[in-house]
Amino acid sequence: MNIGFISTRLAGVDGVSLETAKLVSVLEEMGHDCFYCAGELGDDAKPGHLVPEMHFFDPTARAIYEEVFTNPAPGPEVYRQIYARADMIREKLEAFIDAYKIDVLVPQNASCIPLQIPLGIAIEETIKRRRIKTLFHHHDFYWEREHFINNGIQDILDSAFPPRLETAHHMVISTVMQRRLKAWRGIEAVFLPNVFDFENPPPAPDAYALSFREAIGLSDDDLIVLQPTRVIRRKAIEKSIELMRKLNDPRLILIITGYEYDEPTQYGSWLREEADRAGIRYQFIGDQVGGVRGEANGQRVFTLWDIYPHAHFITYPSVYEGFGNALIETLYFRKPLVVHRYPVYVADIQSCGVKAVEFYHDLTNEVITQTRQLIDDPKLRQEMIDHNYEVGLRHFSFQVLRTTLQKALYNLTHD
Repeated sequence: MNIGFISTRLAGVDGVSLETAKLVSVLEEMGHDCFYCAGELGDDAKPGHLVPEMHFFDPTARAIYEEVFTNPAPGPEVYRQIYARADMIREKLEAFIDAYKIDVLVPQNASCIPLQIPLGIAIEETIKRRRIKTLFHHHDFYWEREHFINNGIQDILDSAFPPRLETAHHMVISTVMQRRLKAWRGIEAVFLPNVFDFENPPPAPDAYALSFREAIGLSDDDLIVLQPTRVIRRKAIEKSIELMRKLNDPRLILIITGYEYDEPTQYGSWLREEADRAGIRYQFIGDQVGGVRGEANGQRVFTLWDIYPHAHFITYPSVYEGFGNALIETLYFRKPLVVHRYPVYVADIQSCGVKAVEFYHDLTNEVITQTRQLIDDPKLRQEMIDHNYEVGLRHFSFQVLRTTLQKALYNLTHD
């Protein structure tokens, strides 16, 4: 079959783009051909159609978003603008379907978080008009985010985020989302966790990856505490800063890899101020991290896979995650973990047997003691990472992805 992936962005190292790449890998292994349509496409997202109007940074989409989530009663002119834009995007989606003879659409998180409201409507209308089989892949829902609750478009959200359609099935990345989607919208969904290719361990770092420390000015004696996430508030990176301050270990340096500009706030600047006040060693290296290796502004660009081998341990202090791609990546790269007990971690990751230094909001003396043991006890570290890799192999492997996709596509096409 020809399978078409749709999203606001399929590029970089955000969770949606990374999970899409894994789905594509397994689908192509199964004999399917994959194509892409998004507002931003990475070098590996080809062949496809680039539609800038689908990006969540599109000026019209941003203006609509800001209006309807600050005005509880937007006027008819706003609705006219939304639907006019949706019609234009729908035409481009239909052109994509025709150009690549798409059999199944896979919208990636485009119909659950309303940053791109016209796109959500366009997807719903395209499916209705074409009666095309669609497998929605949802990573998080708007009702799980506080700033989406008060709005002036609840009728649109109820219809399109996500839509309930005869030719569409749904996949979600946590059992928490699975239960909430059923309760909130009456929609059944398949549970597909974030996965990694645990059957094939990561390769040893090559010369390019080994140049990472020198490229950012570190020695072999520096112990890297890695925060491998975007710089957005729900990641609670200030907790990693607090952890560093309380550990008070001059060997440690906090490395934040994430992109800073997915939210229109000054969170990154505030974090720098907090880190300076805490007196810790840190670096923000988002401009040196990408989906592929290369060079930018005279500096080497590294992938996260180049960086993980250098980490002494990983911090994952998120308050909320749809699942936790970087956390599963941590298991895959055999790195110890300090994690906040966010809801999906408790429901779908810890419950599988993952071992970590855990905290719940407060970095207590016990948490600091456990982290110091993790830093300095090689036997403890080895036991933890070996155990967690086996958990990953059983519960978060590509075999889980293969089995789930095979069943989901069969049910979709035989419904």
